[in-house]
Amino acid sequence: MTIETKLAELGITLPDAPAPAANYVPYVISGQMLFVSGQISAAKGRVGAELTTAEGAEAARGCGLSLLAQAKAALGSLDRVKRVVKLGGFVNSTGDFTEQPEVINGCSDLMVQVFGDKGLHARAAVSAPALPRGVAVEIEAIFEIE
Repeated sequence: MTIETKLAELGITLPDAPAPAANYVPYVISGQMLFVSGQISAAKGRVGAELTTAEGAEAARGCGLSLLAQAKAALGSLDRVKRVVKLGGFVNSTGDFTEQPEVINGCSDLMVQVFGDKGLHARAAVSAPALPRGVAVEIEAIFEIE
């Protein structure tokens, strides 16, 4: 089954790959690795104040969709993804918020839904006192490619 078929089965339509917001490129391919720049959520605000953990997880899922859109733009087909290697997740949250892993699970769960065992990855889930443009979540990714 192709990844496109899997996305259709899951009812997922990828957004257009977002353009960079500053002086960087959306992705870099080096050897068999695809590095995708941080993708920001549409949701704004701090998790633990303006947003709940569940709302943060939904924002992280949106970041994951953008990561997939960038990967597709880079590779032409998501079938070229051999493995999701690592996600780096940043959560705009209050100082006492401790559920960053649950927030970033919104993206991690998406990767496993789409790629199965190839979607299992190493990960960081950290808090930040502020993120660009006031967004709730930013996530970057590294993929191994064929």
